[in-house]
Amino acid sequence: MRLDSSSLFLFLALYYSSISTPAVVGWIPVSTSSPRCFRRGVMTEPDRSAELGESPDYFLQTEDFSGDSHAPAEAEESRENMELVFIDDKDGHPRRIRLPNRFAPTVAWDHHHHATVSFAHRIRQKRKSPEVQSTGGSIKEETAAKEQINRDEPMLENEFSDTTNEIESFHIETEEREGTEEEEGEKKNNPVASLWNSIMNRPKLVSECSQWKRLQKHAEYMKSQHLRDLLTDEERCNSMYATHDGVYVDYSRQFVTQDTMKFLYELAEKQDLQGQILAMMRGDKINFTEKRAVLHTALRAGKEEIGSVIVDDMDVVQEVHEVLDQIKEFTEGVRSGELRGYTGKRLRNIVSVGIGGSYLGPEFLHECLKTEPEGVNSALGYSLRFLSNVDPVDVERTCADLDPEETLVVVVSKTFTTAETMLNARTMRQWLWDFMGNDREVVRKHMVACASLSSTDKVQEFGIDTESRFFRFWDFVGGRYSVCSAAGAVPISLLYGYDLFEKFLKGANSIDKHFATAPLNQNIPVLMGLLGVWNMSFMKYRSRTTLPYAEALLKLPAHIQQLDMESNGKFMTKHGREVDYPVGEIDFGEAGTNGQHSFYQLLHMGQTVPCEFIGFVQSQHDFCVEGEDLSSHDELMANFFAQPDALAKGKTEVEVRAEGVPEELIPHKVFKGNRPSLSLLLPKLTAYACGQLLAIYEHRTAVQGFMWDINSFDQWGVELGKKLAIDVKSNMLEGRTKGEAIDAGSPATTRLLNYYLENSKDTACNPEESHNSMTRVTRKTHREHSGLPPVQHDLGKHGSRLS
Repeated sequence: MRLDSSSLFLFLALYYSSISTPAVVGWIPVSTSSPRCFRRGVMTEPDRSAELGESPDYFLQTEDFSGDSHAPAEAEESRENMELVFIDDKDGHPRRIRLPNRFAPTVAWDHHHHATVSFAHRIRQKRKSPEVQSTGGSIKEETAAKEQINRDEPMLENEFSDTTNEIESFHIETEEREGTEEEEGEKKNNPVASLWNSIMNRPKLVSECSQWKRLQKHAEYMKSQHLRDLLTDEERCNSMYATHDGVYVDYSRQFVTQDTMKFLYELAEKQDLQGQILAMMRGDKINFTEKRAVLHTALRAGKEEIGSVIVDDMDVVQEVHEVLDQIKEFTEGVRSGELRGYTGKRLRNIVSVGIGGSYLGPEFLHECLKTEPEGVNSALGYSLRFLSNVDPVDVERTCADLDPEETLVVVVSKTFTTAETMLNARTMRQWLWDFMGNDREVVRKHMVACASLSSTDKVQEFGIDTESRFFRFWDFVGGRYSVCSAAGAVPISLLYGYDLFEKFLKGANSIDKHFATAPLNQNIPVLMGLLGVWNMSFMKYRSRTTLPYAEALLKLPAHIQQLDMESNGKFMTKHGREVDYPVGEIDFGEAGTNGQHSFYQLLHMGQTVPCEFIGFVQSQHDFCVEGEDLSSHDELMANFFAQPDALAKGKTEVEVRAEGVPEELIPHKVFKGNRPSLSLLLPKLTAYACGQLLAIYEHRTAVQGFMWDINSFDQWGVELGKKLAIDVKSNMLEGRTKGEAIDAGSPATTRLLNYYLENSKDTACNPEESHNSMTRVTRKTHREHSGLPPVQHDLGKHGSRLS
């Protein structure tokens, strides 16, 4: 059962009365020259359609009807600054509770006040009233106030005024005699009062504000519209685009009108969106669950911005550029041949070991630059591979045909404790030792670390040189936002050179400045974020797809998937209340026309999934095939322009029949359309444009989190599975060592785990063997080299290279 605010108040007032035996006297005005009574009569909504300049029907679709009643202005005025007064039978003191205007007397209160008071009085008469403790107040005034309650007829205006004057006078005389300790003790001993206070002081959800409710009403209206019709409105279409620094976004095929956008801007103002953006960029600790700032934007700030961001007495931009200078010096040393491997060979192969944001973001950037003309030339003679999955097959694929003597391993883990990353790091260390022996210098010359400053001891213990081969990043950089940190800078600069990576940073910085300064209606990340909120929370579209028409962006959808779903896959607001509105889309996607032959069938005829198309005016590499009228890039872009229209307009039954389709097939060939999308168009996929794209999507994610009142910068949801995996490993070790069936705590898991252990006995590691007979790290193993692999790998000893 859903109670409106008046009914809720009546219930609580009655309950308070029956438990603590106070007398509900009534409402009194405060901070006014004379007491006022509330009006009697029916409250109705006046017709304001004329002054709004809208038709009455449209008014019904967009007005906020969230209140308990819609009183005329003078009736609303009479409800301002009202307090509820109780007389406590214990000590005769009035108790006053100030309530928001929405709880002030309405028609419902006026109709039920008499019945409520009478009923509460009858309940008290059946109980033995406690003896009144005199506190020096006037017995005559107390009796008069109580007699007022016991009247059977409703209060008239003059009676209510007399009573409230008496109560106000009594309160002034007695409140000075009430000590602070007594009040605090009373609050602790009165659970109903505590409950009431908790209800009244409970933070509101954004869905409770009038701006949100107006958008809900407007969404109902929009469901009666069709994009086919909206796209004929030239004025509307010409207003729905924004540009910045070569980036062009068109959202005219989104299921919105100009009024929709106006309402979204008003909700953004209610949420202080611009204030939250600036708070993030200046280093406020908006990641409140971890008490951290969120400063991935500082990673690409220019040197001219040094001194602009100070966090915990640290000049963040200065710190960032110190690390970037260190990365530049190291990577140029490797590329020039000045820094070489253990055997003196040049380091030409880079293996980046990381998972999550330490892998997806850098790999997305790597794929973009792989075919970028400047990147092609810079990477000649070098290779970059990523090792992320703990599956040993991933190790085999990564290390296949690599020469360990020419390989540099970059370990990326902020805490240097990530289970999958550290196991793969130890595997790569083993691989290097297998070929070059267990001299500690092998690790110092062939492995580097990207981790937080607090992980220095762990990095050193692993054997990596912390003086020159340890590149730090900070707690204010989350993994999925770390592409611009050392996590991306080191492997990308090693392959393509630092100068190209620096262009990537400049592109991201361009969008950062735009995000911080552009007005809402021209701010590209803000527009995309607001549209995401509209589609998810109001239109109830639960998925979203990213469709880059550029093969070089094939890894972008996976990066966005982690960026958005790990950031906004939450259910608690920053105030500790569970959301009652949908948040966090399911993101997926595929590059170019490959997606058209994969899941576009569902996009056109299945559930509605908002689409984001990304295209480029120029290709990284274009072809004009003999006999073809258009270039290959034009062929690709023809699909880029056609698909959004097909999704929006669809194909009607009349149009299908006009094509001569047999009658029985017509229903199967009708496209309903009305499927929203937006289009992003950029000049060319360069390092600079890649930085722009990255920043746009990072900021879009933040905007949605700000609007939903959730923390987009923590990820507690990944912790539970990690903890359970540790427990399962303990069970597995027990089963392996004892050879007996184990109990995993859950019947289903116990049965499945015992089946696995029973059927994998022959492949288990045997710690008693002098060396690991299962080592098959590469196609070319240590067995093809002289000597056995090392038995021990103790970095604390200065063992020489094995012969």
